[in-house]
Amino acid sequence: MHSLVKLAIHSVEHFLEAGKSLPIPNPLPESLKQNAGVFVSIKKQGSLRGCIGTITPKYKSLAEEIIQNALRAASQDPRFKPIQKKELPFLTFSVDVLTPLKKLENLEGHNTKQFGLLVQGKRKQGLLLPNLENIKSAEQQLRVCLEKGEFSDNDQYELYCFKANRFV
Repeated sequence: MHSLVKLAIHSVEHFLEAGKSLPIPNPLPESLKQNAGVFVSIKKQGSLRGCIGTITPKYKSLAEEIIQNALRAASQDPRFKPIQKKELPFLTFSVDVLTPLKKLENLEGHNTKQFGLLVQGKRKQGLLLPNLENIKSAEQQLRVCLEKGEFSDNDQYELYCFKANRFV
């Protein structure tokens, strides 16, 4: 198991035990000092149980980004009830570290296995990480992003792609 995933798990365990955020490791390893957007996904028996992330860095370090997004995925994903301590043995975690956004003019040649998609409009956005097993085409990825962002047919939007390094 990768150290970034261990940090995410430890963050959730600490939150469930202590009711507060895990302190930032001190000293902070060099690899955790960088800044990047991060998504933490939690699954239970293969089904999504929580996923929260930041598209661009919100916190001072990669460590803090992982810690905060892990506890938010476990306790604040509006699609799910907060995770309970008794569920921990049945959960699997992954951490996606995002590259900076790149604006797209269209989806021509867009590879959903390699690139995630962000659809951004006025006060709306929808995002999908890359390489999701149920997404088979760029058009499907766009459709799901539009649905997630609750875009209507008349809404204007811009497209952005990004890569994500997934750690399990």
